[in-house]
Amino acid sequence: MDVTLLVALGSVILLLIISVALFFKKSDKPKADDRPRPGPNRAREGVPRRAQLARNRGARLRANAPQEQPPSDDELNQNEGQREIEVPDGAKIGAKKKAKLEAKAEKKAQREAEEQSRAERKKKEQLADEERKKAEAKREAEEKRREEEERKAKEEKERREHEEYLKMKEAFSVEEEGFEEGEEGNEMNLLQEFVAYIKNNKVVVIEDLAAHFKLKTQAAIDRIRDLQKDDILTGVIDDRGKFIYAKGASLDCGTRRK
Repeated sequence: MDVTLLVALGSVILLLIISVALFFKKSDKPKADDRPRPGPNRAREGVPRRAQLARNRGARLRANAPQEQPPSDDELNQNEGQREIEVPDGAKIGAKKKAKLEAKAEKKAQREAEEQSRAERKKKEQLADEERKKAEAKREAEEKRREEEERKAKEEKERREHEEYLKMKEAFSVEEEGFEEGEEGNEMNLLQEFVAYIKNNKVVVIEDLAAHFKLKTQAAIDRIRDLQKDDILTGVIDDRGKFIYAKGASLDCGTRRK
């Protein structure tokens, strides 16, 4: 290749490189319009002027910078199950929005506390109801047991009274020289009169008692002893043929004095 052609080609390439370098250098220089215009009082303004320029530049940068939108209500509802307020990284939330988020979180916590309180109160009411039912069942069982005991006691009392009646009726069966046989009511009346006579007189001569009721002396003695066995009469028959009636306590005292 010709040397002249090579030199020419190298010169062209060198010119292109110099042109590109000058172009980029010129583009990096600030435009004349962007430079602050000098004023007559620049020396007196000093730092405040530069501070104002810096604030204006920062405001323009913030206005031009892309802002992330705060979370919407739908996003907030989706994250409502979380107790802490979650804010996306770099997001800017105003005071009203933040207060709204905090209010919703507070309501959520309050609602959970109320639900827990209701659950605990319901549990306590269930336990109290169970205790009440147990106490009621126990009371009913005790009432049935008491009624059953009263029924048995009443039946036993009626049985004893009937047995005593039969014994007294047998004791007052009319003998040949005594009263003629009568109705059941008359025999019961005679028995009551016999016992009442002894209790009213306290001390009776057995012969007089037998004569009053038209009985033999031995029959009257036997009747008294039968009544003593049945605990209808309490007392003693002395060696003079008298029956001394006394209640249980009086009889014990009299026996101790003897």
